[in-house]
Amino acid sequence: QVQFVESGGGLVQPGGSLRLSCAASGSIFRVSSMGWHRQAPGKQRELVARISLGGSTYYADSVKGRFTISRDNALNTVYLQMNSLKPEDTAVYYCNADLLPHLWAQGTQVTVSS
Repeated sequence: QVQFVESGGGLVQPGGSLRLSCAASGSIFRVSSMGWHRQAPGKQRELVARISLGGSTYYADSVKGRFTISRDNALNTVYLQMNSLKPEDTAVYYCNADLLPHLWAQGTQVTVSS
């Protein structure tokens, strides 16, 4: 059974950095692109970044140049390095596999505030 466990969120001041991790159990990690999504209060969930099996990446315009997605296929883990954080980055962040678009875990809260 596939499960995701996100971690690394927290409270950070504007301009600060955080690194999120998502550990995936099961075999899905070896066959699927992985993505990070976020949902802010009162807003729809949105795709933030995606990484293919081969390492090709996609970023939403709002995070381009500030966030970096990476994956460690040996550890079945995908990361999101977030730099120059802004208050509008505040949200619950979730990881997800493209091949299992309806599977979501609990997410990790990121709060950017002074």
